[in-house]
Amino acid sequence: MPDPGSEDPTAALQRVLATLSYLLTRSRAHERQAAQAGVTAARSDLWLLMALEDSGGVSRVGDLAALLMVEPPHVTRQISQLESQDLVARTPDSLDRRARKVVITPHGKAILNRLQKTSQAGLHEALAGFDDADIATTVAVLNHLVAYAREKHGRG
Repeated sequence: MPDPGSEDPTAALQRVLATLSYLLTRSRAHERQAAQAGVTAARSDLWLLMALEDSGGVSRVGDLAALLMVEPPHVTRQISQLESQDLVARTPDSLDRRARKVVITPHGKAILNRLQKTSQAGLHEALAGFDDADIATTVAVLNHLVAYAREKHGRG
């Protein structure tokens, strides 16, 4: 393993992000965290619920698909599954009678909140010893990378 002080900082960040991405997206990691939260929803379902919550709890299918960087038919199928579990509901769009909006239900919000609290508890444990300023700087850098990735890869 290279000496951390001799490696280019961008290369070191790429290596850490790749490793973290791999570890956090493993099915077992999701299953373990979901079990701790008492949640049975699939990882992709939770991503859709988070995207919906980030959109103010209501969104059009096309907007959700763009945010998740997937095709609208994929989101439509997923919404049907989530609707059958009472995690989301479809409502008429007041601006376009032909369109429908998707809204997160109270049950969906409760499921998402449970998982987020479990995740945050794990982060608190993992970040013990780091001060809030260091964490805020890390959040700013990661948010910048997310915005860059969305812009670069969201163009289709």
